[in-house]
This record gives sequence, structure tokens and C-alpha cells, in this order.
Amino acid sequence: MSEVEKINGATVLCRALKEQGVEYVFGIVGVPIIEVGMMAQMEGLKYIGMRNEQAACYAAQAIGYLTAKPAACLTVPGPGMLHCIGGMVNANENAWPVIVISGSMDLDSEQRGSFQECNQVAAALPFAKFSARPNSIERIPFFVEKAVRTATYGRPGAVYLDMPADFIRNSALSDKIQWPVPAPPPPRCTADDASIKKAIDVLFHAERPLIIIGKGAAYSGAEASIRQFIDTHQFPFLPTPMAKGVVPDDHPCCVGPARSRALLNADVILLLGARMNWMLHFGEAPRFNKDVKVIQVEIQPEEMHNNVASTVALSGDIDTIVKQMNGEIAKCPQKFVFSSETSWWQSLREKIAANAKSTQNQVDEDSPPMNYYNAFHEITKLLPQDYLLVSEGSNTMDISRTMFMNNYPRRRLDAGTYGTMGVGLGFAIAGALWCRDHSPQTRLVCLQGDSAFGFSGMEVETICRYNLPILMIVINNNGIAMGATQDSFDSAQEGDPTLNLMPTFLSPVSRYQEVMKAFGGVGWEVETREGLSVALKEALATQKPSLINCRINPSAGKKAQDFFWLTSKI
Repeated sequence: MSEVEKINGATVLCRALKEQGVEYVFGIVGVPIIEVGMMAQMEGLKYIGMRNEQAACYAAQAIGYLTAKPAACLTVPGPGMLHCIGGMVNANENAWPVIVISGSMDLDSEQRGSFQECNQVAAALPFAKFSARPNSIERIPFFVEKAVRTATYGRPGAVYLDMPADFIRNSALSDKIQWPVPAPPPPRCTADDASIKKAIDVLFHAERPLIIIGKGAAYSGAEASIRQFIDTHQFPFLPTPMAKGVVPDDHPCCVGPARSRALLNADVILLLGARMNWMLHFGEAPRFNKDVKVIQVEIQPEEMHNNVASTVALSGDIDTIVKQMNGEIAKCPQKFVFSSETSWWQSLREKIAANAKSTQNQVDEDSPPMNYYNAFHEITKLLPQDYLLVSEGSNTMDISRTMFMNNYPRRRLDAGTYGTMGVGLGFAIAGALWCRDHSPQTRLVCLQGDSAFGFSGMEVETICRYNLPILMIVINNNGIAMGATQDSFDSAQEGDPTLNLMPTFLSPVSRYQEVMKAFGGVGWEVETREGLSVALKEALATQKPSLINCRINPSAGKKAQDFFWLTSKI
């Protein structure tokens, strides 16, 4: 009789992840998790060693959004795991799947003051859909399957698995290990037929209809069904930032440049995978018509009627429900088209034209140094048609939302629902890996403010270590929102800088491109449009990691807005 094979816990964990469809593992290894990192590669999982656990968690969740399959984030106990909490919250708020796995002390050392001891299962629980510790090596695959299924079913989000050190290094008999089948894809739930018919009736009787496309629609892969719906009926639509490209930004029905007017005056809104949270001003006046009717399409039933009571609530998968609507409308003897000659379309086109003129005035401003608008204009002129944009950093992110066009879905990653700064380099690393492995024709462009770059700047070493052809552009205004001129900075340093340097000031002599060069990439420092154009052409021509340090006017900002930040109450 042959001897039964023994398999250690690290192997069981990595083999289970592989069988459940996990492709990437991001993390920082150390005691006791280092064996898991090594075994991940032996089992065919792509391991990316990061420099900060938060950035690793941001990278793993970005993969979850781009592929609809969770990646894993691997950490050491205690502070390593706790550094991931911000990333887990961000994943939950964005509804992106991610699996955080941390080592912990031997079970017989619990409550004895062991190395980096922390009740990690309890710490993760408020920020995770599922948080657990396997109760034996044999049942690790059971917990991995449940983690993957929980992260992706319903509203996606973060899950946590705790791996005791003795589970990692000890072994179990192979015939005792319980291997569940891979979790099936999430069910595509439908809405009831009566609600579908009511939604169509309410929308088709609107005088000022508007479709708002959220990133939930992008995650659902609903681009084809939504494009069919808009092409057929010619309704104006407004994408939320990470839904840009579900229907191309250059589509004639896109009213993104007239956002404020569209929200304020719409009488019926079809809400596709977006939420009436702070990003949509809670659906309240004065940003919205107080009598607006909302048709809400949402995967999570508990989100229905939140902040604004929906006239029709359609709970289920966004792509499936839009297909239901398309199918129901196809039964009608006459095709409904919302006329482009209505006063509603005329009002929206007028606002689009006015905003385009205002933006062009900023682009044409020719007094150096550059502002955001003319710098972004130079960049967008040279970008390839298919690029994945990572953008973060106050004005840098906000203005880029209006100036960088996205014509493909899931091609924009930014601070998202939680408004998290520091996500940029983690997102960029994940996006570059996704481009390499799944969309080789797509170029990764990472556009950051100088403050945003500082959160995870050492991940430049990670980028260079894995030779990822990321084009990074740091929009450098020497500050947070508003920066320092050299004179004002020097003057503040004459006394005690802790009392005199404005809280928003950053050093005006920062050479961010030298960080990239230090690790083997290439870099440029530019101050003019011409210099930016030359540097950008050279950066796009290389496959090396590259960084352009683009200096702009420290006092440059956004054009005047119709409303104050969030929701004006006046």
C-alpha cells in the first residue's frame, strides 16, 4: 500500500486559490507568511512584491474590478494586516472584490503576547463581507471557496482569511483535505416583468429624461446592452467617473460637460449601477429637481430608496436588467426615439457649448507656467486611442475627468466612492499587469498630483523591478490643492517652518523624475507645453517605466463651478 502524501498548509492555501480562479497575489512577505509567497509562485500564481500593504491591497482590488475575479493581498500579522484596513474599506465602498490573507501567531500562542499578536479576524470584520480563520489545514480550501464566492456574489467587496503560522508550516494527509468545486460565476438576477414595464413607461413619458451610468454597470459588463439602449432611444446620458467609456465619451448623447444642468433639471432619471450618495449629492435639491422620478437599477436590494425614494426599483444584475428592458421594448410595434429637437436637448447642448468655450479659454491661456487645462490638452493630443488611465489628486483628478476621453469600458481608475488618495500607484501596477496579460494593445497612463504621488512613491521601485511600462505624469504644483511659489516657500523657511509653512505647501524643488531614474526607469522635468509634448512623445515611444515631472502654476485651479463642493444649500 502506497504512503499517502502530506501537503503543508502553505501549499494547500495556494493550490486552493489557484483552483478558485485567483490569478494574482500582491503583498509583502515576512514571518510567517513568506512560505506562502514562495509557494504561490510554485503553484502558478503571479506574485507581485510591493513596498506597502495598503498599496498591495489597492492593487489587488483593482484587479478585482478589471477582471471581476478577486486577487489576493498577502500580509504579515499585526501592523501588516492593519495597514490593509484602509484598502478593505475602499474595496467595499467601490464594490470591488478582494481577498486579504494574513499570517498570525501559532494557535497555542494565542493570548500569550506572541509576536505581532492581534485579533485580526475581529479587526477585519467591520470592513469585510466575510472574516474567518480556517479551523484546520484540511478545511483551508473550504474557507478559500467561501471567501471567493462571498467577495464576488451580490454586491462585491473585501473578505479576510487569517492563517495561523502552524497551519502554514504543518502538513495534512492529502486524502483528508476537502477540496470544494470552484465557485460558479455570480448569478445574474433579473427583475420582475411588471416592474420592467413600469420603468419603461415612466422613462418614455419623461419630458427631460437622463440616464446616469455608474461603475456598477462597468463592473457588470453592461456596455453592449446599455449602448444598444441609448443608440436606439437617443436618451441623454451622464457617466460617473469610473463609468466613463461604458458608452464612449464622444457619443453624441453624452452630456458629461453639462453635468450640473442635467442633474438639476431632469424629471426622470434611470440610475444604472450608481448610488445617490455624496458623489451624486444625495439626490437632493438644489443639485436635483425636488420632484425628480428615479428608476433605480441596483444589485443590492438594501440600497433601494436610499436618500431618494425610487419610483421604480429594479433589483438585480445591471446588464441582465437592461437586456430585459431592451427585450420588452422590442415587442412594441413602434420604436421610441427621444427627439433631438426637444427644448431639453437644446438646453443641454447650450450648456455643453458654453462649458467647452470656458475650457478652451483655459487651454488657450498662454502665460507661463502652465495650468491644468493647457497641460492636459497637450497630453490628450498624443495619447493612444486605447489607454487605461489611473488618476488621483484633487484638481488633477477632477479636471482630468472632463478632459480625458474614455471610449472603452473599465479604462479609468481613480479615487472612487471613498475618495481615497494614495490609490494611484497600486492601481497603476495592477492595471499595467492587466494590460500585459489581458489587453496588450492598451497603454497604462498614471496621472497624479504631486501630493498624491507622495503617498506610495516607493512603489516606483516595484514598477521598475517588474519592468512595467507605466507612463507616469506627476502634475506638480508644489502643494496640496494650492502650492507654494519659490519666493513664498523661501520666505516661510526664514523663521520656524513648523509655524510658517502653510499646511498645503510642498517643496518647490522636488525632482520626482529622479526617483524613477534611481530605479532604472527614465524621466523628464518639463515646464512648458513644448517641453511636455517632446517628453510625452519620447515616453510613449519607450517600453521602460517612465515619469514626467510636469511643473504647473502653483495657483492654478479649476474653472468656476455652478455649485460649491458636494451640495450647495443656498
